[in-house]
Amino acid sequence: MRPHATKLIEIVEQNARAIAQQWYKNVKINPKTPVYHAMPEDRAMEQALSFYSSFLKLFATDKPFEDAYTLFTKYADASYRDRIPLPQAIYALILMRRHMWLFAEYQAIFETAVDQRHALESQSRMILMFDYAEFVVIDRYDELMRKELDDKCKAMKVKAPLLSLWGGEKTK
Repeated sequence: MRPHATKLIEIVEQNARAIAQQWYKNVKINPKTPVYHAMPEDRAMEQALSFYSSFLKLFATDKPFEDAYTLFTKYADASYRDRIPLPQAIYALILMRRHMWLFAEYQAIFETAVDQRHALESQSRMILMFDYAEFVVIDRYDELMRKELDDKCKAMKVKAPLLSLWGGEKTK
C-alpha cells in the first residue's frame, strides 16, 4: 500500500467514532435524510462505523468490487429492512464520504504539494469505492423490492412481473 494512502487510512481508522459522530449529527438534521431524524443514534451510528471500520480492507484490496459488494449488500439489506428510502440511503453514503474527507482535511494530513498530489490519488480511490457502494445499494434495493413484490403477489395469488425498477427484464 502507498504511504500517502496509509495517512488517510490511519486517520479514518483512529478516528472512526469521531467521524461517525460528525456524520450522525449531519444526517440527524439534514433535510435530505428525514428518516434519520427519528432513528435511534446507536442504529444510525452502526451504519457509519461499519463502513469506517472496513475502510482499510476496501482501500487496500486487490478485488475492490467484490469486497464493496459484500459490505454494501449488508448496508442495503439493513437500510431496506429499516425502511430507509433509497435516495436517503444513498445520500447517507454520500455524507459518509464527505465527513471522512472533511475530517482528513481538518487534520491537515496533506500539507505539502506532494501530499496534495497523494491526496488526489487517495480521493480517486475513495470515489471508486463509493461509486461501487452506490451501485451495489441501488442494485440490492431493486432486488429486494422485486422480491417483496413477488411475495405479495404470491400471497394474493397473482403473477408478479419480473421487471427491474429500471424497466425491462432483470437478468441474474
